[in-house]
Amino acid sequence: MNLELFITKRLIKGASHKISISAPIIKIAIAAIAIGMVAMLIAIATTIGLKQKIREKIAAFNGHIEITNFDTNNSGVSTVPVSKDQEFYPEFKSVDGVSHIQAVATKPGIIRTEETFEGMLAKGVGQDYNWNAFDEFLVEGRLPDFSGDLNDGVLLSRIMANRLQLNVGDVFNAIFLKDNDPSKVPNNRRFEVVGIYDSGFEEFDAQYVFVDIRHVQRMNKWTENQIGHFEVFLDDFDAIDEKAAEIYGKTLSELDTQSIKRKYYKIFEWIGLFDFNAALIIGIMILVGGINMVTALLVLILERTQMIGILKALGSENWSIRKVFLYNATYLIGIGLLWGNGIGLALIYLQQKFRFLKFPNPEEYYIEYIPVEINLPVIILLNVGVVVLCLLMLLLPSYAISKITPVKAIKFE
Repeated sequence: MNLELFITKRLIKGASHKISISAPIIKIAIAAIAIGMVAMLIAIATTIGLKQKIREKIAAFNGHIEITNFDTNNSGVSTVPVSKDQEFYPEFKSVDGVSHIQAVATKPGIIRTEETFEGMLAKGVGQDYNWNAFDEFLVEGRLPDFSGDLNDGVLLSRIMANRLQLNVGDVFNAIFLKDNDPSKVPNNRRFEVVGIYDSGFEEFDAQYVFVDIRHVQRMNKWTENQIGHFEVFLDDFDAIDEKAAEIYGKTLSELDTQSIKRKYYKIFEWIGLFDFNAALIIGIMILVGGINMVTALLVLILERTQMIGILKALGSENWSIRKVFLYNATYLIGIGLLWGNGIGLALIYLQQKFRFLKFPNPEEYYIEYIPVEINLPVIILLNVGVVVLCLLMLLLPSYAISKITPVKAIKFE
């Protein structure tokens, strides 16, 4: 083993300092590993970041799981009330992994101004509403406070504010049907814009206006104990299917549960394609890096043919000599990974900090900038996988050493 380490050091020294055929080939191989690693890290970071941001935005408007009355239709409008007197409210202690539960109610309406009008879906929320995500979405004004008396303040999207030419502090009238019956005199409400948000998710921004839930309860002639549905938030999104089934089993028979994965299945099918794209990039980069390392190893073997012949003449076995070259290849792969990880993680950090890279068409990705997320376990697994796969690819070309005979090798020039 000492002989192998000595020869490995000599190989490395020769590759690093001696001007030879293998030197530029080895540099190209190291560069290929480094560039490939940068591409793979960016692909993984953007995939995880984009999926996470889209999930967070959908959950901000819907929670991870909705608990509704079985008779409620799928339009998103609260028609049949649900009682707040439930064992799981205000804390869902019977199911592990539930971080928060909130009561909401929705009602469609029309916003009227002197010059125009716009359809909207008033989402009634109370003091238990989770505003954390909207701290990032808020672009003007403040978030409404519904913890005191009945509040006329509303949170309006930037899209609707621009269409209606409304600003923070402006007052507008809204019309709501009574019992969803056009023949009845509609309810009129006067609201004040206290804040404007922009989530980048046009499907939601174009319809949701956040109001005090007591307005919806009064218009629907509900008691303060009746709401439209519950929204449940989870600690771990990856467990959403399992928790949706568990929550369904913990609720009354007249209540139904629906996860956002099922409600917005088209969006989640679309973001599921991100994993395939990232896997494709990783596969191509590993293949390119592996091929470059194979080329470098073959050139290195060819250049050290005489040395191989001498080692065989001294009694070294084929596998022992092959290990020397594989050790050297591992060292070179390590150099490439070191550079690749350093450059890749630095670029990811800069994007995470300054968000200088933006989508040319943000409406298609529901976000203005390219989000990135550093996942340490995934990065470690990626590095280990690159080393293992590249070494597996090098096993076959290293077999060429066993074909070299001492007599011919020593004469080799």
